[in-house]
Amino acid sequence: MHKLAIGEKLGYAVGDAAANLVWRGALAYLAVFYTDTYGISAAAAAMLFLVVRLSDGVTDIIMGMIADRTETRWGKFRPWILWSAPALGLLMVLCFTTPNFSDTGKLIYAYITYIGLTLAYTINNVPYSALMGVITPCDTERTSLSSYRLAGAFAGGLLVMGFLPDLVAYFGQGDDAQGYQLTMYVFAALLIALMVITFATTKERVSLATERKLSLGRELTDLLKNLPFIILPLLAATLFFYYRGIYSGIFFFCVLIGMWLVVKKLLAIPAERLTGTQRDMVDLLTNKPWLIMLGMGFITMMYNGIKYGVIAYYFKYYMGDELLTGKYFVALLVVSILGALATSPLAKRLGKQRLFIIALTISGLFTVALYWVPQGSVAGIFIIGCMSEFFAAMLPTLFFTMLGDSADYSEWKNHRRATGLIYSAGTFVQKTGGGFAGALVLVILANYGYNGMDLTTVSAALPGMQILMSWVPAAFAFAGAGLMIFYPLNTQLVKTVTADLTARRLSVTQ
Repeated sequence: MHKLAIGEKLGYAVGDAAANLVWRGALAYLAVFYTDTYGISAAAAAMLFLVVRLSDGVTDIIMGMIADRTETRWGKFRPWILWSAPALGLLMVLCFTTPNFSDTGKLIYAYITYIGLTLAYTINNVPYSALMGVITPCDTERTSLSSYRLAGAFAGGLLVMGFLPDLVAYFGQGDDAQGYQLTMYVFAALLIALMVITFATTKERVSLATERKLSLGRELTDLLKNLPFIILPLLAATLFFYYRGIYSGIFFFCVLIGMWLVVKKLLAIPAERLTGTQRDMVDLLTNKPWLIMLGMGFITMMYNGIKYGVIAYYFKYYMGDELLTGKYFVALLVVSILGALATSPLAKRLGKQRLFIIALTISGLFTVALYWVPQGSVAGIFIIGCMSEFFAAMLPTLFFTMLGDSADYSEWKNHRRATGLIYSAGTFVQKTGGGFAGALVLVILANYGYNGMDLTTVSAALPGMQILMSWVPAAFAFAGAGLMIFYPLNTQLVKTVTADLTARRLSVTQ
């Protein structure tokens, strides 16, 4: 078994610290920035979040295909981390910039910069996530590496989520627009430096024997032909989520039936008649562990995304102290680091599936308890919120580890591996879940009449903020615990898969 050095684990971890300067910064503050500083309505911002996540459905998959086919002396995935870092830093700054445009111009600018940010994040993070699958073939080392990664993610989140309000106040001196922009310059510089460290300190060791009969151009053309299969379900879900009407509901139902018929027909075609892209899709659609993890990625991101998305509003208006937002995030993220580091030993003792169910259930129960905390009880909110977050922090650690297990299972079952595609789907559902979570926060606030530029609407929206901190996210936690019961890869089967793949790879190299 190859034992990874602590330095390499830390080097990999700082890459997610860098990524989370974008990911958690946007997740925590972009909605409140759009509504309260930039002046976009909650309803318009909700549609923006949904449209941007819809575009991710294509870019994540394309990036996964490109990464799988990349061949350089530095490996398949590491170069993309380096190449994409400057663009990611620049677009983070532009996203939090407030040009003096008309209302329509502001909305257009927000669409362009936010889509640009998510595209740059995709180019960076899909290869970064896939890199974990090729640093080591050992599943226990991957679990350890995932813990380091998520600890790094929480450390990056600690910086941006914990200190952003104070930095905005310091740099802005009463001008939040200027404060946001100057703060993002600092974070962008740090992001680029950390990405360089990840590139320099990691190594790809698992050689992926992929079977490619067509060029990338032909594969992308094939993907475009199958684009409706990807876009239509996302479009139908987005429209139904936003409008929640009879026509959008009928459209959503018809699309689901149509997709089911297409999948059924695709699975009936002999493998030799399928294109490379179609074979990848068939491999994934017949991979039950991967399908369940796909659902878990969306559900857990909805759970965490809703909680994080409402915090800035909750402390600014419900608790009446905006600067408590950063302190609360600091408390949550310190606890999150402990939870992430506790995941590996607990998973070895309980098994990953069982720990996933326990963590979701306990975290969900503590989240519900926030509903009954008195409005002025800062200590109560901090204590119960931190108890919930300790268990919630285990979810992304387990998710990425088990996504790697599903990639191994696919290779073991089909003798083909598409690590980039499997991980791109994982990052896609997480980003989609984050987008839908942010949109749901804004939709609920809009339904309560909230307008960030009109303080007279705040009091009527306070009950919405209260349920968004408690009952709404908890419902997703309990749903995820129920889904996880059906996950088929137990500890013994994972060991069998790992042993068989190790033997196969050794036979190839001999």
